[in-house]
Amino acid sequence: MTTFVDRVELHVAAGNGGHGCASVHREKFKPLGGPDGGNGGRGGDVILVVDQSVTTLLDYHHSPHRKATNGKPGEGGNRSGKDGQDLVLPVPDGTVVLDKKGNVLADLVGQGTTYIAAEGGRGGLGNAALASARRKAPGFALLGEPGRSGDVVLELKTVADVALVGYPSAGKSSLISVLSAAKPKIADYPFTTLVPNLGVVTAGSTVYTIADVPGLIPGASQGRGLGLEFLRHVERCSVLVHVLDTATLESDRDPATDLDVIEEELRQYGGLEDRPRIVVLNKVDIPDGQDLADMIRPDLEERGYRVFEVSAVAHKGLKELSYALAEIVAAARAAKPVEEATRIVIRPKAVDDAGFTVTQEEDGLFRVRGEKPERWVRQTDFNNDEAVGYLADRLGRLGVEEELMKAGARAGDGVAIGPEDDAVVFDWEPTMMAGAEMLGRRGEDHRFEAPRPAAQRRRDREAERDEALKEFEGFDPF
Repeated sequence: MTTFVDRVELHVAAGNGGHGCASVHREKFKPLGGPDGGNGGRGGDVILVVDQSVTTLLDYHHSPHRKATNGKPGEGGNRSGKDGQDLVLPVPDGTVVLDKKGNVLADLVGQGTTYIAAEGGRGGLGNAALASARRKAPGFALLGEPGRSGDVVLELKTVADVALVGYPSAGKSSLISVLSAAKPKIADYPFTTLVPNLGVVTAGSTVYTIADVPGLIPGASQGRGLGLEFLRHVERCSVLVHVLDTATLESDRDPATDLDVIEEELRQYGGLEDRPRIVVLNKVDIPDGQDLADMIRPDLEERGYRVFEVSAVAHKGLKELSYALAEIVAAARAAKPVEEATRIVIRPKAVDDAGFTVTQEEDGLFRVRGEKPERWVRQTDFNNDEAVGYLADRLGRLGVEEELMKAGARAGDGVAIGPEDDAVVFDWEPTMMAGAEMLGRRGEDHRFEAPRPAAQRRRDREAERDEALKEFEGFDPF
């Protein structure tokens, strides 16, 4: 059973934010000391980090479900909840992150490169944070937001300078074993190599990596054999080395035909046309192999290939090949543009961007979409009338009420805030914008107000009595 996995589907879930706390400070001789509910903690993120010590995605193949911890809820006494712990997942260098549709989300190359695969939810505000000059004693707190969750696909593309490609049993594993310190499995039957092998080669002052890609056969670009599984591992290489077997025992094969077949598979796979090629005629230590190499070499050179005759067993021609590869790798590295310092690009929103949209669907339902309205809905405790009124005020100040009227909404029409699979639906009333006036002075408690002078209290009582007498005088039971 192979221990190399280069493609997995990972199910990630970030932690939920902790709920805010609604609390009133109480102590001896001071029973109503004001709101002191703390904020909820932030949910933990799921973070992918490149780790050079990791070479396979095997761990995620066996355990594909990963979840970060939730934030703790806030408490009284202005005590905020503890943040959830981030879940850091090490991945090999060269890991590509894609969504389920195949769109590239991140290309992780280089030690320490990170990508947040799922972002933790925000913690809800406690009533202490919601208090203001007009809202002195909020009787509610905001809920924590749920963390993001979803599926991502991880694909490993080997980070190597040189890729050895060719038919099974062409001698690629033997070649990499003598060029570097790599110790791949070597045997006299096809498909001995089931995983890409990496080796480090030093040629003069140049140090480069070389990859032995498992054997390709006709139809590899369409998934036949091991082709599709490992063709991705040649995408990052600077040079492709065709290893041709000059001592094959199969009567229907010859080095020139093998080269044409592999080149056709690389062409169909795509994206490798600009890579320089080198042809290695292997196994020239065998008399028939040397004879065939002498016959085919002039034709290959006429086609524009640099050709090297080598023998992995007899260690023939290895030094020339190693230095030639080092020259090409050094030139490729020098041709790469120098990475500029990180720049922060600020893209301000348009002045007419309301931050939300209102659309009418075929069934007559009006749908409100936008980051702020949807986040506010997730933060609202709909079992608390005061919290619902607070949401109404926020939507009114944002302009949702006005846009609904412009879109043709009338009293009693259905309005949904959020996506189809997770929306809050209600019957719209135009007076919702005046939620604060409808529910009174929400969040204010006369017990926290400064005491009124005796004369003012007397005048208020007399005014209330006069108002009651007027109502009584106008009352006619018949």
